[in-house]
Amino acid sequence: MTTAALATATESAVAAAAETRAIVYRTRGSQHGAITRLMSPGDLGEYLKPFVFLDLFGFNTEGGHKGFGLHPHSGIATLTWLIEGDTLYEDTTGEQGVLRGGGVEWMRAGNGVWHTGAPAPGVKRVQGFQLWVALPAAEENAPAQSIYLAPSQVPQEGPARVLLGRHGAAQSAIPAPSPMNYLAVQLKDGEHWRYTPPAGHTVGWVAVNAGRLGAGGVDGADGAPVAAGELAVFAESDAALDFVAHGDTSFVLGSAVPHPHELVMGHYSVHTSPATLDQGEAEIRRIGTKLRQEGRLA
Repeated sequence: MTTAALATATESAVAAAAETRAIVYRTRGSQHGAITRLMSPGDLGEYLKPFVFLDLFGFNTEGGHKGFGLHPHSGIATLTWLIEGDTLYEDTTGEQGVLRGGGVEWMRAGNGVWHTGAPAPGVKRVQGFQLWVALPAAEENAPAQSIYLAPSQVPQEGPARVLLGRHGAAQSAIPAPSPMNYLAVQLKDGEHWRYTPPAGHTVGWVAVNAGRLGAGGVDGADGAPVAAGELAVFAESDAALDFVAHGDTSFVLGSAVPHPHELVMGHYSVHTSPATLDQGEAEIRRIGTKLRQEGRLA
């Protein structure tokens, strides 16, 4: 390599390092039994929208945990990444079955839906992430839509499984409601990985469920890796994100174009206006009345 070529390569490396995004906030959220709530619409969700809610859940079924009872949503989509443990699912679009560990549940609640999930018989442990995505105005009162992907249907590019959006040549079968990516990544101890988001994806965050993750620069610009059970928020930019694993590490990563609407919240709903919230909650009540008449809801 010539001196000029070496200088050019060095300048490129320095520029690339300068463009990586630092961590600007980190949290361990709040504990609710078997659930760690890392993000809610009333706190980080306002900053990270369209990502407005994130739970990390994990429990042993021997402890008597029965799963998540029948409950409603409107105005959002939920995406459950089931890391471990098969679960039974049912929703008011008419879908029911078994979601295997490593699979994905997508529920676009739209104008209103009820759904439930519980450990499948014989399962000893369940772990996963549940994410809420704020829907654009054109979809927040659309008919509900559910998609269930088996582990073999979740595409992969390098160490990243593409749960939503597109990364490299891998594209999720789930139609993202707006420009966003949601990836589940596994790195071996000491492994480095760089994520370059699409243009305009100025929202960026990671949440770790195992191991420790150097981020915001190869070894963590704030001096400490992101630990299991922690969420880290990156500076607003569409520059690259650099990571290194401290021990075998797994995490989820979200990047997106910012959601341009205010978050108008109900108990289980997030909409863009009071009128669309009222419409969604009216549909939730209608479905709830029908479920009670059928004896499916106490």
